[in-house]
Amino acid sequence: MEPRTDIRNICVIAHVDHGKTTLVDALFKQAGLFRDNEAVAERVMDDNDLERERGITIFSKNASVTWNGVKINIVDTPGHSDFGGEVQRVMKMVDGALLLVDAVDGPMPQTKYVLKNALQIGLAPLVVINKIDRPDARPDWVLDQVFDLFSALGANDDQLDFHTVYTSAKNGIATLDHTVQGTSMAPLLDTILSGVKPPVVDMNAPFRMLATSVEYDNFLGRIAVGKIDRGKVTAGQQLARIDREGNITFTKIQKLFLYEGVNRQEVSEASAGDIVLIAAGFKELDIGETVADKEMPEALPTIEIDEPTISMNFSINTSPLVGKSGDKLTGRHIEDRLQQELRSNLALKVERNESGEAFKVSGRGELHLSILIETMRREGYELSVSRPQIIIREIDGVKMEPEEFVVVDVDEAYSGKVIERFGPRKGEMKNMANMEKGRVRLEFTIPARGLIGMHSELLTETRGSAVVTHSFHRFIPWSGPIEGRRTGSLISQDKGNATAYAIDKLSDRGEFFIKPGAEVYEGMVIGECSRSSDLVVNVTKGKKLTNVRAASADDTIKLTPPRLMSLEQTLEYLADDELAEVTPGSARIREKFLNEEDRKKARKRAGAA
Repeated sequence: MEPRTDIRNICVIAHVDHGKTTLVDALFKQAGLFRDNEAVAERVMDDNDLERERGITIFSKNASVTWNGVKINIVDTPGHSDFGGEVQRVMKMVDGALLLVDAVDGPMPQTKYVLKNALQIGLAPLVVINKIDRPDARPDWVLDQVFDLFSALGANDDQLDFHTVYTSAKNGIATLDHTVQGTSMAPLLDTILSGVKPPVVDMNAPFRMLATSVEYDNFLGRIAVGKIDRGKVTAGQQLARIDREGNITFTKIQKLFLYEGVNRQEVSEASAGDIVLIAAGFKELDIGETVADKEMPEALPTIEIDEPTISMNFSINTSPLVGKSGDKLTGRHIEDRLQQELRSNLALKVERNESGEAFKVSGRGELHLSILIETMRREGYELSVSRPQIIIREIDGVKMEPEEFVVVDVDEAYSGKVIERFGPRKGEMKNMANMEKGRVRLEFTIPARGLIGMHSELLTETRGSAVVTHSFHRFIPWSGPIEGRRTGSLISQDKGNATAYAIDKLSDRGEFFIKPGAEVYEGMVIGECSRSSDLVVNVTKGKKLTNVRAASADDTIKLTPPRLMSLEQTLEYLADDELAEVTPGSARIREKFLNEEDRKKARKRAGAA
């Protein structure tokens, strides 16, 4: 066993929006990955449409730069807690981590989560305090908070003696002393070479590698991605694939690739310590499986991922508007797509319901599942989705539920409204601190089911000023009933097109989700009722015109703009007896039973039960 000094393998971990992907961009530019006159998009590593639209990283990405003759393999990871499964598996193929912390916010819920994972597997993170160019930056305070977090998570002496670099990734500068203006990212790259240990490898042992990620190529099929644990591998070599159950199959390597910049480059050989892509005609290959030398097929420990905390039912779309914008409509379509997703999305679980007509899909949070739903709708799928439900566990005979740690940054004037919202949902305030410019930071613990629908409520109550972040905290005993949505729904009575006349006449009954001319059907939820009960209304009714009273005789109708909701807001809004009808063209809310008589019978059955 000897250190391989010509390579470093690192991941970049942080809370969402602390600047990971922008930092990686700056490292690319500093290392000369792009020509001086080359047009480069921001956030090069976020190449998925959804990532670019939302400004977040969803899928981990691999790339490399070379600095002073040393190749640095970099893995950019998601920052949102719902994609923690991506972070957990990525840490299996690196030897070091850059822990990125905002120079104003300091450690946030996801910072604690990713750092805990890094410390548990023995990584010694290098701390990067980013955004020091912000006028309200407080790097000394942030550094103290980071040290306290390391201590609270049980870091050993080696991990506590971490290197610190101060950066402004947006401006492409780094410095070892935040009182001295930086000029380039060179100090960070130099610190990576000196502060991150090189991989210690055995070049002479038989080849072995854990498939930490799986890519797909139309010509090469499934491609295993991972860090070579030991030995060497060459193109044309015979391989053994060992699945999670220990079954062994054999195949032959077709092509080998290494990462050069953000692209992959074909090579004839790779060695222990390299992050490599192996194309071997795998018909079946899942993350967490081992590929090894044919003569000595020894399995590596598989990847363990935290259990899901939330579930939804996916079923076929049965509304009268089915098939108007999508072309994948059947249960078989949905099942095949979910099975495909399971191969790469380790934190996801799929079970067929007892009725056989729907699938229970479990994930790490609402965002985790809504990203899957959004991806499916863009691929042409139509489906119905139920309200999110928290997954309950039984531990030592006690009914337990997940609890979340929540941080809310809000204008001071609205802090009382935020506290008031958490009370009925069994939230408990843990801390309150004043921040710069009239902002307040509130910290709570709350049962995870109390958070469903909370985000939209807080944005409404605080006029959009609240920034809410949360992460899994622990399992707690079941805390009893929690207050849900206080308002009922406005439900369409007929099929047709909504008219401005009808919406205007019904405006005092609640807030509408649709515009005049929108296509509606019986049982479709078209607005929020101002009362606690549901109300069935005719929104297609037009004004009867006569010779005495013509349309032009009336004043122009002025309507209140409708509330147009995103997919996440739609899922949050759902009541237990409602479904989200998700299609490529729209996301509507509907009753489970479209007919009013059927709804009455269902309520009677529920009451009797």
